[in-house]
Amino acid sequence: MALPKILENRLTLPVIGSPLFIVSGPDLVIEQCKAGIVGSFPALNARPGPVLHDWIARIKDELAAAQDANPEAQIAPFAVNQIAHKSNDRLMHDVEACVTHEVPIIITSLRAPKDVVDAIHSYGGLIFHDVTNMRHARKAVEEGVDGLILVCAGAGGHAGTLSPFALTSEVRQFFDGTIILGGAIANGYSILGAIAAGADLAYIGTRFIATKEANADPNYKQMLIDSAADDIVYSNLFTGVHGNYLKPSIEKAGLDPNDLPQSDPSKMNFGSGGNTKAKAWKDIWGSGQGIGSIRQAPAAGDLVAELKREFDEAKARLLTRV
Repeated sequence: MALPKILENRLTLPVIGSPLFIVSGPDLVIEQCKAGIVGSFPALNARPGPVLHDWIARIKDELAAAQDANPEAQIAPFAVNQIAHKSNDRLMHDVEACVTHEVPIIITSLRAPKDVVDAIHSYGGLIFHDVTNMRHARKAVEEGVDGLILVCAGAGGHAGTLSPFALTSEVRQFFDGTIILGGAIANGYSILGAIAAGADLAYIGTRFIATKEANADPNYKQMLIDSAADDIVYSNLFTGVHGNYLKPSIEKAGLDPNDLPQSDPSKMNFGSGGNTKAKAWKDIWGSGQGIGSIRQAPAAGDLVAELKREFDEAKARLLTRV
């Protein structure tokens, strides 16, 4: 499928920077969009609730000013992530804020409620929904979403276990909307791989935690630089939903990453960071398996430029093979 009209000629790379709990804020989103990829943030990062209006207004104003100053620049739209779960008592307040400001793209997680979809469609906004399996994908399509974000094996934070090749192939058999593919995508070669596999856009999160604009503990950024795929553990202990986390952060919290108990999924409490004394995202740091590509913490714009160079190299290499 072709990209949605709102993204046509506005991207330097077919990429969405995924919303990162605590980490993503206006500084990071603005620089991602100015560099030509979709930047996003969780609505819950704006605290207290009224701050969400300020964040959205600032992002819109600064992106508009950047476009006015350079009309030929490819400046991407931004997205806001809404956690559609009973533990999020801010959901409807935050959706109303997005409707008021006509946020161009909404990313929904955990479920895609029809009332949220209808609210965003009322002004022409797009809804992209996170899924990890076919059951969730079909349900989201029934609710009327415009795109599916396939969060596959190796993705940071809450992630599924299916191969990106398997899930993309099966979803494409019944869905002709926008497909965004996530799962250990951390360089330009894997971005091209996502497109070649049948996706329209790649979904990158962990790589942007190690950037200057990211609101992450400097020790978190350094841990990403120092770690590799073997340093990731998959557990549902911290939020009730399985996710990928950095082993060194688990050890720092006094837990054995190789012997973690199972959590009760019905007790998931995303908004507070989870159910344990050591909180997910704040103390227990999420990470995808692609961290072997992280060697430094550059400015977000410089990172996008690096990804673009790798993407172009990957295309040239592919052409020599086919």
